[in-house]
Amino acid sequence: MNKRKICVFTGTRAEYGLLYPLASKIKKDNQCKLQLLVSGSHLSKEFGLTHKQIEKDGFGIDKKVDMALKSDTPSAVCASVGLGLAGFGKALYKLKPDILVVLGDRYEAMAVAIAAMILRIPIAHISGGEATFGLIDEAIRHSITKMSHLHFTSVSQYRKRVIQLGEDPKRVFNVGSLGLDNIRNMKLLSKQELEHDLNFKFKKHNFLVTFHPVTLENNSSKKQFSELLKTLDSFNDIGIIFTKANADSGGRIINNMIDEYVKNNSNKAAVFASLGQLKYFSLMKIVDAVIGNSSSGIIEAPGFKIPTINIGDRQAGRIKAQSIIDCKPVKKDILKAIGKIYTLAFNKKVQNIRNPYGDGRTARRILKVLKSYDLKNILKKKFYNID
Repeated sequence: MNKRKICVFTGTRAEYGLLYPLASKIKKDNQCKLQLLVSGSHLSKEFGLTHKQIEKDGFGIDKKVDMALKSDTPSAVCASVGLGLAGFGKALYKLKPDILVVLGDRYEAMAVAIAAMILRIPIAHISGGEATFGLIDEAIRHSITKMSHLHFTSVSQYRKRVIQLGEDPKRVFNVGSLGLDNIRNMKLLSKQELEHDLNFKFKKHNFLVTFHPVTLENNSSKKQFSELLKTLDSFNDIGIIFTKANADSGGRIINNMIDEYVKNNSNKAAVFASLGQLKYFSLMKIVDAVIGNSSSGIIEAPGFKIPTINIGDRQAGRIKAQSIIDCKPVKKDILKAIGKIYTLAFNKKVQNIRNPYGDGRTARRILKVLKSYDLKNILKKKFYNID
């Protein structure tokens, strides 16, 4: 029996962390052949050359496509998409997968989806139907949905949105979020192990901070992140671990500001271009809160029963657990949110929340469909009309 060739695409560290449990299961399944297509910030020295972590995890990388992420201006991102589209076309033509797996809503994912669509390769899209009103990702995500043939959503409301976009309900599977698989399966590091590995001495209270650009706002990154840094200046006795921003337009501005802040506050702050999933989730387990505007604060943090202070509009539109505090990107509001996480009433609420994004068994649900779904004639889609 011929093994089904399942090509998994990854272009960022965060995306790879989510895809890791699925890629691992595909690799171990005797009915499947895993192909890995790696691009984006994985191949950038500035963003930590995280393709090395993929290889360290025991995966072979079948193709690498350099998108030349030398700048994060909108015109440079356009050029990167063009380079990626050309490179992905060549890579996929050689790999000839039976199906391509794409996660999320980034421009790297859109470029590889366009290439697969033109090459008539079926696409399985993970995390469709979600909403992030402050980002270009909103339009990209829904565009990938229309190019895809199988859909794996994380909550039932997102499944309804994919169907609303005209996708056949028989091809839309509500499976939960892959991020929770890592929480369920990983043996996390202790506080002492983290201090050794990170070369950082934790305080009595600690924050994990990740802040990305809001790509539908012009030049807002510096102003918004300045407000957060001014807020953190209010605390001398709190340890702060920063993870750097992604390769979106404006990301380098944030990263330069982090570097300068850590340089001037080395007694309480540290920064890492990429922590990897094990250290990142181990940190989540011990910090008082996740602060910033990353999706991990919305999806994974509730699994650890810790609060998230979600700043600004980057994640506006996502379904959120009650452990998440939304606030404006101004010092007064951020300070108020930090005060709230230390109240007895809020802490009691956090300990009793239910994470709406699933139970940590998402990868096996996705693989069951990927390896068994009949791909014959799958390319010819009809628009599903809701009565």
